[in-house]
Amino acid sequence: MTIREYSIRSIAFQLRTLDEEEFIYEQAWANWQVQATKQQGKKPLYPTFKKFFDKKKLENEILGIESPENKFKKDNKLIDLMKKANN
Repeated sequence: MTIREYSIRSIAFQLRTLDEEEFIYEQAWANWQVQATKQQGKKPLYPTFKKFFDKKKLENEILGIESPENKFKKDNKLIDLMKKANN
């Protein structure tokens, strides 16, 4: 097996694990919807499954696709490192 094949299989394994994790979260979310409400009333704490478990965001992390939010966080880290270096 080449390094490239290993890399592809590793990513496939991570994505398969993510699918299994999504299934577990779907079950937990369904159970949570039955029981959880905000203190003010009878509204559910998580109105949608996506707010409870954002699969697309996790897929992008596995595949190395950066969202604009992640780029901003990395820029802050770079700025902090630059500040420390200049002190």
